[in-house]
Formats: sequence, C-alpha cells, structure tokens
Amino acid sequence: MVDVGAKAVTARTAVATGRLVTRPDVITLVRADNLPKADVLATARIAGISGAKKTSELIPLCHQIPLSSVKIDFEFGVDSIAITATAKTTGQTGVEMEALTAVAIAGLTLHDMVKAVDPAARLTDIQLDDKTGGKRGHWTRDSDALGRTSDTVESAAVADLPAGASTPRPHTAAVIVASTGGAAGTREDTTGPVIGDWLSAHGYAVDAVTVVADADIAAELERVVSTCPAVILTTGGTGLSPTDATPEATRALLDRELPGIVEAIRTRGMAVTPTAALSRGLAGTVRGTVIVNLPGSPGGVKDGLAVLDGLLNHLVAQIAGGGAHE
Repeated sequence: MVDVGAKAVTARTAVATGRLVTRPDVITLVRADNLPKADVLATARIAGISGAKKTSELIPLCHQIPLSSVKIDFEFGVDSIAITATAKTTGQTGVEMEALTAVAIAGLTLHDMVKAVDPAARLTDIQLDDKTGGKRGHWTRDSDALGRTSDTVESAAVADLPAGASTPRPHTAAVIVASTGGAAGTREDTTGPVIGDWLSAHGYAVDAVTVVADADIAAELERVVSTCPAVILTTGGTGLSPTDATPEATRALLDRELPGIVEAIRTRGMAVTPTAALSRGLAGTVRGTVIVNLPGSPGGVKDGLAVLDGLLNHLVAQIAGGGAHE
C-alpha cells in the first residue's frame, strides 16, 4: 500500500463514465419504469454510491478515504444509458477508483435490472474522464488526446514547463503568499512586497508576487515550479492552524531538503520570540529550483531574509554548478 502520508491535503475530484448498451425497446421500458424490477435508475444510483463507499474493500491496496460527495447521473440514448459518476474528497490521495467503481456497480445493477428482457445487454466504455487536485493538478482525457501521454501526466510540473524550459531560469524568482484573508481582500499583504523588493535588490528578476488562500497553496506552488524560476520564496501557512498547509505542499514537490536553512531561520527567530520554534517551514530543491518557506509574520520574514542574505546566492550558484553567483 503506497504511503501517502507526506502528500498535501487538497480538494480532489474525479469523474468517470460508462455505458449500458441494450435494445431501443428496453430503453423505452426503463424510461417508463415498466420493467419487472422497478425503480431501475434509483436502485442503480444507490448501488453506485454504495460501491464508491466500499471501494477500499473491493480493490486491494486502495486507501480508505472520507468521501465528501458521490453523484451519479444517467442519460438516455437510443440504445444505451450513459452513466456518469462524480466523486469528491479532501485528502492526501485521489478518488479515481471510487468514481470508476461507482460507474461499474451502477452499470452492473442496470444490467441486473434489464437482463430479464435483454440478456445480451453490455456494460462498456468504463473510463476516467477528469480529475483534479493533488500534485498532478487538473487532468482530462481530452488533454491526453491532444498529446499529453501517461508519462506526461505522471509529472504535471514537467509537462507544463514553458517551451524550451527544463532547468531553472538564471537570476529569476517568484514569491507566493499563503493568506486566506489576503486572497479574499480582507487583509493587507505586507510580506510579499518586502520579499519581492529584497529579491530584486539581490539581483533577481521577480516573475510575480501571488497571494493565494491556504487551501490553494499546493496548486499555486506546483504552477510556479512549472515556470522554472531559480528561487521560490513562500510566506505564511507554516504554523499549526488547521488551514496551514505550506510545508505539506512543499514536501510533496521536493527532490532534496535543506534542513539547515530553516533551522537557522527558527534559531534566529527564537532569539526574539519563543513561538518561532513552532514554525514548520521547509527548504529544499526541486529540479534545481530552490524553495524556502518563510513564516507569515513580518518579523519572521525579516529573520528569514537575514539568514538568506549571505546564503541564497551561493546556494543557487552551487546548484547551477558554479561556486559563486555572477
């Protein structure tokens, strides 16, 4: 069973579809609810939802996950019934199997309901059509049809690189502020501009300073990583609030951790306030891009930048294969 403990908790959705193919006269009977087994669609819908809830019992090594929603829809064709299942959760792993299981069980129930009049009915075309959330972001079957292979989907950050970009762009940086209030416009962002100005003063062209809600930090961090800046500094979301998720989102992307950096930041902060010890920020690299989580307070940002002042350029140069920042 795959260990998903280090993955970020994100909102996840999966949509799966399938079809029961039968005769046109059987479709008419189902529409009129005139089969020997009545309430065909209602029974199939309940069966599909129950199937989704029991997926971890039916499929070996599937994780048990808390489903927040399962919806099953049916659409009549001339000689078929299309089945669509949408499953949702907020967690550390996806709901693809739950959506697919829901379609399969709903379809098998439809087959059981119509077999008395059409034993030749076929359940077919069961497939995943769409999924969102997690490290891979948003995937659709249509995007694969346009050229995104399964290998590309396996690493969305690599797939979404700008044309010609596969390594960090020299002397570039980005800033991400994790603040639900800041994203909603109810709280002024005072840390992002400070970090942006500091980076500019140290020779980095800052792509952008973005402010996102805590719940959106994983998706935004993945998006920014895909643009290949040399440095990404985040601020906020490193504490113990239930919504603080920056370390989890960062850990899911890192190739290598740099624990000495955040230890130095915490140590410097603790000289002023003992609560600095509670910061869970991380630092590390992902395909050559340096990521450092700074605390969300102005004082925490000041401490973090002071630590990076004599360190960041040397670190970036080392990763690029040199000894000093030019």
